[in-house]
Amino acid sequence: MPSRDWFRTVFWLIPTIAVYTIVLGSWSITASLVEREGRFAHWCARAWSWLILATTGVDVETRGLDRLVPGATYVVVSNHQSIYDIPVLFQHLPYQLRIIAKASIGHFPFLGWHLRRAGHLLVDRQNPDPLRILRRWERSVTRGLSLLVFPEGTRSADGRVGRFKGGSFLLAIRAGLPVVPVAVSGSRHVMRKGRLTTCPGLVRVTVHDPIVTAGLEPTIENARRLAQQARAAIEPDVGESWMGR
Repeated sequence: MPSRDWFRTVFWLIPTIAVYTIVLGSWSITASLVEREGRFAHWCARAWSWLILATTGVDVETRGLDRLVPGATYVVVSNHQSIYDIPVLFQHLPYQLRIIAKASIGHFPFLGWHLRRAGHLLVDRQNPDPLRILRRWERSVTRGLSLLVFPEGTRSADGRVGRFKGGSFLLAIRAGLPVVPVAVSGSRHVMRKGRLTTCPGLVRVTVHDPIVTAGLEPTIENARRLAQQARAAIEPDVGESWMGR
């Protein structure tokens, strides 16, 4: 017998979020025809995120935002527990964020169209082109856009922080941008990897001091050290902070 959360997810949350996605995706795509920077599209993404969190019943506590400079450009790196990490971070980090996502998502109606038009980086993971990614990212930097990356590459099934891949850190070094480690705790209990159901809950977001990359040589060794440093900052704050309601 399916649980109450299953019925709630299938018959209420999914249809409601689909409406949010269609309406705000349409606004975003229409605005992109005249506003090429994607800033209104980002406003739509933040509104979409707020609506999803409110509809699901997710509360978010954020610590450490005072460590960042308003209006600055960063490479934000976070652990990855749930697909809810994206609305959580988009809603609670007050920066123009762009993500690196699988190219296949770009074919999804409204959501994928929004990502393509708003300047997000869609990458073919089977055949990545680092130079092309770097060129596109460098164009974003000049427009003051920050990059949000999940360097584990996939969601954690048990909440533990996996190994951080070095590619995004190499981009940060090449761009000379500070890396901001951000810990997300509790989101996997809102929606676990491989499950359809969602539950209300509490998510904690902890922002750590930016790690300066200026002056570092853009080498694989430096990227790996930077990845290890960011992971070491994040891991202690990734715990069982969820409180079901």
